[in-house]
Amino acid sequence: MKFSIIASALLVASVVNARPFMTNEEGTIAPLFVPPKVETVQDSYIIILKNHLAGQEIEEHAQWINTLVKENQKDEMMLDWLNPHLTSHGIEHVYDTPFIKGYAGRFDENILNAIRQSEDVEYIEKDSLVYANELQRNAPWGLARVSHKDSLTFKNYENYEHDPNGGEGVKVYVIDTGINVDHVDFNGRATWGHTVPSGDVDADGNGHGSHCAGTIAGGRYGIAKKAEPVAVKVLRSNGSGTMSDVVKGVDWATAEHIKAKALARKDGKKYKGAVANMSLGGGRSPTLDRFVNGAVQAGIVFSVAAGNDNDDACDYSPAAAELAITVGASTIKDERAYFSNYGKCVDVFAPGYNILSIWKGSRYATNTISGTSMAAPHVAGLAAYYLSLEEDATAEKIKEKILSTATKDILDGIPSDTPNLLINNGVENNNTKKKIIHGIDSVLKDFFGDI
Repeated sequence: MKFSIIASALLVASVVNARPFMTNEEGTIAPLFVPPKVETVQDSYIIILKNHLAGQEIEEHAQWINTLVKENQKDEMMLDWLNPHLTSHGIEHVYDTPFIKGYAGRFDENILNAIRQSEDVEYIEKDSLVYANELQRNAPWGLARVSHKDSLTFKNYENYEHDPNGGEGVKVYVIDTGINVDHVDFNGRATWGHTVPSGDVDADGNGHGSHCAGTIAGGRYGIAKKAEPVAVKVLRSNGSGTMSDVVKGVDWATAEHIKAKALARKDGKKYKGAVANMSLGGGRSPTLDRFVNGAVQAGIVFSVAAGNDNDDACDYSPAAAELAITVGASTIKDERAYFSNYGKCVDVFAPGYNILSIWKGSRYATNTISGTSMAAPHVAGLAAYYLSLEEDATAEKIKEKILSTATKDILDGIPSDTPNLLINNGVENNNTKKKIIHGIDSVLKDFFGDI
């Protein structure tokens, strides 16, 4: 079904054949999931529809909701015409991927109860706040660590060994605060894709997304130096946003990937694949996890941050998404960063402490910050690196390669139920051409200070 199925229905001013009020045959109501451990958004909900619905049924459902909202607002405005929330009620986002369909919006209790009793609805999730997984500010050694199996030493801590063509032709959707696309380190490869938050601008006013994109694809600071980062803005300048906006960002990236793949096939061109990075997190959201898994099923390699709560990653989303690559953070001393989440939902670790990358504000801005937000882009960059060099690699195969080439049992402080794996690009065991970048940063004091 096309995006326009629901969207066009919302433009109908008067509805003649609106879907009637229909309850579940069993007399039950759709479950309402309220994410634990997070702040929820008043009157805001994500509605997931049943997969078997046909296009006509989805259109009728949307028309029915549209009518209910309009009639309800008329009644409410007679009682309280000064209520500022009334005019903002209704459907705000439409989700339309091959695997999941639904919508999000603001609905009062009366409308919510009607939606829950519709036979079209699988479940409803209360919208919640999501935050960038940045921890603190205060050089990048991360690139060097990715290209060496053994722990870094005085001789190699500045050297990043890699194939110079890594990432070429691969788009990486950075679902975050946006990207400083004009930064010199991208050399014109970064583009603005989509801004989800209503009324926001096409710019990174925070810096977090730019930092992630720089680690993925920067010419100086990135793993895959020829990859093409695409900004998908879901968080505002304060580094926070809503779960419904984040889900829409994943939905948009998935649709773009599917369109690009189809266009390449039509034009007889080779499509190398796509990667997505999401360095953010909130409470457990089955909806976000399902959309991330759906994106992977559509062919996107998806890297997500494990979270910075020193807690079980399975309690957070998108860290709990089964098909994504969930990334914990490590330090230059090959330890689990003290803040990094852990557990069976973590797939691999990557450098995430004191990482230097690009920033907002100018074409030359940089910043050093820490967090699993900084670890996940190393994996996204490595995925783009492998996609560009492998023939016809699937998302599943790239995930398998990243895990199989990772260095085993080298990290300290890893709980027994957590994989002890540190990513590696395999260059040391590969005879292909490679390039060495020297002098990435100066961490001599931090690294050798206690020797």
